[in-house]
Amino acid sequence: MNSNIAIEVRNVSKKYKIYQDKPVSLKERILYTSKSTYQEKWVLQEVNLSVLKGKMIGLIGRNGSGKSTLLKILTRILKPDKGEVVIHGRVSSLLELGAGFHMDFTGRENVYMNASIFGLTRKEIDSLLDTIVKFSELEAYIDNPVRTYSSGMFMRLAFSIAIHVEPDVLLIDEILAVGDNAFQKKCISKIEEFKQKGKTIVFVSHDNGAMERLCDELYWIHESKIRQNGKPDEVIREYLDFLANSEENRMKIEAENQKEENTNLDKDKDQANQLEKRWGTGAVEISKVLMVNPTSENLHVLEKGQPIDVELHFQVKDNNANKLVFGVGIFKMDGTRCYGTNTLIDKVNFSHKTSGKVVYQIESLNLVQGDYYFNVACHHEDGTPYDYITKALNFSVHSRENDVGIAYIPHKWLFLEEENL
Repeated sequence: MNSNIAIEVRNVSKKYKIYQDKPVSLKERILYTSKSTYQEKWVLQEVNLSVLKGKMIGLIGRNGSGKSTLLKILTRILKPDKGEVVIHGRVSSLLELGAGFHMDFTGRENVYMNASIFGLTRKEIDSLLDTIVKFSELEAYIDNPVRTYSSGMFMRLAFSIAIHVEPDVLLIDEILAVGDNAFQKKCISKIEEFKQKGKTIVFVSHDNGAMERLCDELYWIHESKIRQNGKPDEVIREYLDFLANSEENRMKIEAENQKEENTNLDKDKDQANQLEKRWGTGAVEISKVLMVNPTSENLHVLEKGQPIDVELHFQVKDNNANKLVFGVGIFKMDGTRCYGTNTLIDKVNFSHKTSGKVVYQIESLNLVQGDYYFNVACHHEDGTPYDYITKALNFSVHSRENDVGIAYIPHKWLFLEEENL
């Protein structure tokens, strides 16, 4: 093996037995043999990866893809059914909250117990104790039983122990998602410092920004196999595109189901639910609402900044309906209004027709990442409602930036020398 390699995973596969109803006693085993029926599920299949000393790799993928199982194999909590893992040096890990802690022991006692598991002597732990406690910010609680700790306090103590036992290899699961923002930033800074010392890190997280900033290489695990590995920005871009396509398919299925549900409601004339989301005189009916891209592809998941058309297909049911005004409103899922306008506000005139479609063209969808919906309406210029539909169309916006709020405001930053001020 290359002496510069810290971790080598060779053709590792792992399967679990999924029991329909596992017997828990000898009596049940004898009387209910059918309870022992199980299915085998491969959670990892032929996984290969190598990590150079001093490098930090990240594992990304959907829940259930096999990331945490791979970490448990690296920490030797689990044994692979096939393949082998070779790790050089002392390994420290942060996996499940409270793993390796005794609930009735105090925080101080758990420091000694955990650190000894990592291979430290009593004398070494004595010298590190004050540093570990200070970093965890648990001085006031260190002599309390850890069963009284919150999940954030668990994480503080566990991380502080794992980072201060001076391991050669550090394995971190999603545990850093627990705790307040200030301590999370403190942990990230410590990881960066750890990396600068030439240590090796394997990091699992759903925080794509942190993964891209911290990791040297990413491995995308999908359905028990490594689907892609490479530069963080490239892997994340492919991963986000995959998630967007999956979300698009899910929302299309939901839209079809909703359409079928609404059709059944119309057939049953169940007006109670209908009135919650639609009202008006019915003189004009908005028969269909679509969101399409410039190539007329119907979409539900959009990228921030992309152009989009919202089509309102309508039919005039009453010839006395005139001076039609069409409007749209964009809302976040919590009901916050993001934007609203109509053809009267925008001084748009169009010839009266018995049927057709009105297209609301958005040159750049400047919304931050999140879930939204459209309200659409048709009414007379005097405000008489013909057809109002709330939540006529749900959609999601994906973004590679972590900006917050509602709308994206195009901007740039300038830095000037003092002499130019």
